[in-house]
Amino acid sequence: MSVQQVQLPDIKPQTPVASLSREAWLDRDETFPVEWVAPVVGMSRTFIHKVVGHRGDLTVADVLLLLDQDSYAETFVQRSHVLDYLCKLADDDHSAEPMMVETHTLVEGSATSSIRQLGQASVQCVVTSTPYWGLRMYEDSRLVSWADGETCAYGHEQTPEGFIRHTVEILMLLKPALTANASVWWNLMDSYNTRTQIRGNAAEALHAMQGKDARKWGDHDARRYSAGHSYLKDGEQCMIPSRIAERASRIGYHVKSVITWAKQSNLPEPQNSRVSRALEYIIHLSPTRTPKFDKAAYRTLHPSLGGRNVRYEPDKLSDVWVLPTSSGGGHGAQFPISLPGRCIALTTEPGDLVLDPFVGSGNSGVAARTLGRRFVGMDVSPTYLKEAEKKIRAAQNSSVQEMILPLPSVEQTLPVPVARPSE
Repeated sequence: MSVQQVQLPDIKPQTPVASLSREAWLDRDETFPVEWVAPVVGMSRTFIHKVVGHRGDLTVADVLLLLDQDSYAETFVQRSHVLDYLCKLADDDHSAEPMMVETHTLVEGSATSSIRQLGQASVQCVVTSTPYWGLRMYEDSRLVSWADGETCAYGHEQTPEGFIRHTVEILMLLKPALTANASVWWNLMDSYNTRTQIRGNAAEALHAMQGKDARKWGDHDARRYSAGHSYLKDGEQCMIPSRIAERASRIGYHVKSVITWAKQSNLPEPQNSRVSRALEYIIHLSPTRTPKFDKAAYRTLHPSLGGRNVRYEPDKLSDVWVLPTSSGGGHGAQFPISLPGRCIALTTEPGDLVLDPFVGSGNSGVAARTLGRRFVGMDVSPTYLKEAEKKIRAAQNSSVQEMILPLPSVEQTLPVPVARPSE
């Protein structure tokens, strides 16, 4: 999948009108392995065998039958593109030599291309905070050609469905690289279908709320509109995290938890028709029902690396995490070190390989190396990667034992840094 630097356009979420042309496929004789078909039709192999009545490769007629089922659901390719996608799979090049990682490696490039460099069953933990949909302008944005036919920078899709499809496509590409008991921790935020300027970071948003941004609508590099979607109304929440979790299940992941990250500070939202948001979501996925999991890390690790926040969190690890927000550090949106630290400590051992396909300024790498794990970080931005390299190298000089301390008292808990951005 090709990438190139680009000036990002406005976002106008107008749902395309498209449908499957059955007539164009009736005389085709291609066949497809069931493992190719299952994730794009959103069905388990067992259910596919039940529908088509056999266990062999699937014909075009079989695929059309699956697309006509009530149980069909879009995952990362629209219904009208499924057969085209399956026909192109055979032409994909899988000959890249897998990368070797002794301590840490940073890779410049899109996640869709860089993930293919990972060795089979090599990654024990994926932890990342993805771009928001239609909300931030990131450094060095590039176009990516996606399986659904759209070409855009990730996070700058024309519809929330495009962002959801592309996220699930990345999750699909990750599957071969995961160990049998791996975990994927996917941190993301929802968006509203609103008319807004697309800003570079939280400081810009805060200044605008305070009336300190003199720029007019047309002065911004890119804007997001709200009209033209097939059903979303102006001002309506898109429900992106839950829709991604469902599609992840349909492509074969086990959805272990949808965790609420209750942020200790947040930007104000000038809204009079709804509540303000003070949370994000972390979707915990695994290729197996029983991933590697060490709950003891929650009680033994220092809060700065994700141990229990004794002021706000109970002794029992739950699906509500109360962690401080990040101070930014030059990146438009990054998570605090404590968040990836907790995820990594819970689901890896020293020496395991951790991956962040959207590494940004490197907090996940800092957590991984401080905990003694190997690390691969990927990003399209050389600006962010340069910052990440400095931070990760500094972390390698620290000792993990310095971070595994007795649980602090309430008075010893860490101060709350500056807020993470909000829409």
